[in-house]
Amino acid sequence: MNKKLEVQDLGRKDYKETWDFQEALFAKTLATKVSNRRNGSSDPTTNHLLFVEHPHVFTLGKSGDIQNLLASEALLKEKEASFYKINRGGDITYHGPGQIVAYPILDLENFFTDIHKYLRFLEEAVILTLADFNISATRSKGETGVWLDVGTPFARKICAMGVRASRWVTMHGLALNVNVDLGYFDLMIPCGIKGKAVTSMAAELGGILQDEQAVKASLLQHICDLFEAHI
Repeated sequence: MNKKLEVQDLGRKDYKETWDFQEALFAKTLATKVSNRRNGSSDPTTNHLLFVEHPHVFTLGKSGDIQNLLASEALLKEKEASFYKINRGGDITYHGPGQIVAYPILDLENFFTDIHKYLRFLEEAVILTLADFNISATRSKGETGVWLDVGTPFARKICAMGVRASRWVTMHGLALNVNVDLGYFDLMIPCGIKGKAVTSMAAELGGILQDEQAVKASLLQHICDLFEAHI
């Protein structure tokens, strides 16, 4: 099994360009697996972890409800935001400047074959990262992602998640709100969940902008530790 992670920080990159890049890596990994099974070979598959920050964009998962997007086409244009229907799970979410997006394109057969465990590990990596910055976060039963003050009237989401998997190969991933403009979340019903707020690390830490590189470094370390992976 290959537990090495090929890590790339793409900086700020258009959503569609990044999606196409993900698809290419995903397809290449699947092709290697199909070839191995057809030929009885054991060529190692590559595991990728992409970090990226997107310009303003709303994305709707394959089972999502377009009614959860509250902005008209004209308003999206005014806000310089784009919109895509995509092939991950989950409902609607927003990506934008000040948000760390991580896309693991992993062959889970290099680690473990359990999608539920995979999602919980991604959540745990975020929870541990937030703890490094003195933010206490947890899971909310039945609601994928990472939350604060679960079970209270002040429950709020700080990290959204949505993935796709085929033959144990993953794509898409998580979006952690670090210094993001929370006003954009008013243009949708986040993840289709009504009545709950969205927050960011900066908002939770007195409005102080956080060092995004430090947050990424922490997140990467926790992902490596949990998956027993190396760079």
